[in-house]
Amino acid sequence: MKRVACLICSGWATLLCAPAHAEFESSRLWVNAGFYSAHFDEGKGLRNANPGLGLEYRIDDTWSATAGRFINSDNARSSYVGAYYQPWRWGSVKLGVVGGAFNGYPKAFNGGWFPAVIPVATYESGHWGLNMALVPPLKDRLYGALSFQLKYRFVD
Repeated sequence: MKRVACLICSGWATLLCAPAHAEFESSRLWVNAGFYSAHFDEGKGLRNANPGLGLEYRIDDTWSATAGRFINSDNARSSYVGAYYQPWRWGSVKLGVVGGAFNGYPKAFNGGWFPAVIPVATYESGHWGLNMALVPPLKDRLYGALSFQLKYRFVD
């Protein structure tokens, strides 16, 4: 739990505690329309299309801050806030984890907030990008999936 809190705080602290003279750069802001989740357990009648609205701000080549809201696999509304930490590269793909907090899953913590650290790969080119996350199953509370998040930035 301490590591999750440190990961989240580090990313947001970097963004919020930047020098006062630093300017917001619109070219670092990505917008997404939710997720598509390819669930490992297809027989549960889960929702694969998870529409919503999210933002991601690239702090530097390693860190990004993210937040958003979407309809989850249980057809409930979920919110998230977190930080991407991606220190490794494989060609044009950034590799690392996204750590954050989620809510809205009825079987997980009564729909309340809970921490998560998820492996993630990101590809970005021009105006378009794609985050791919491996969501591990958590007993009967959360269902495992390969999750895709298409994102767009208006400025190059």
